[in-house]
Amino acid sequence: MPKSKEENVWTIDELVNLTDDIQEDSVSYRGKVFNFQFCELTEGEEPKYTQVPEGATDEEKAKIYQEIAGERILSMIEKANNKNPDGETITKEAWPLLPSSLRMTITTKVLSLEQYVTENFRNG
Repeated sequence: MPKSKEENVWTIDELVNLTDDIQEDSVSYRGKVFNFQFCELTEGEEPKYTQVPEGATDEEKAKIYQEIAGERILSMIEKANNKNPDGETITKEAWPLLPSSLRMTITTKVLSLEQYVTENFRNG
């Protein structure tokens, strides 16, 4: 299928650079803006997850998936912090102390960006 000249298509180099580049973003939280940084992870950098037990209730599954998402986002934040310690905004120690609604807002924002990357890569 021919591509339109205006279609935005990822190159392999751009995608690979996402795992090395520090990305900055912000979320609005209770009337103020909170800035944070993160890096995309390579497969080898992904946190190791435990399997969801067979027979787990929907509530148990939801809790496990929430923990997995939190660990993944924290890994992305820590990777950026290691690359740019002067720009560190969230530490590993502070992450569990943040209001859960803020953690979920950050998680949703980062995962939404990943969805954008995934959709554009698949269409490209």
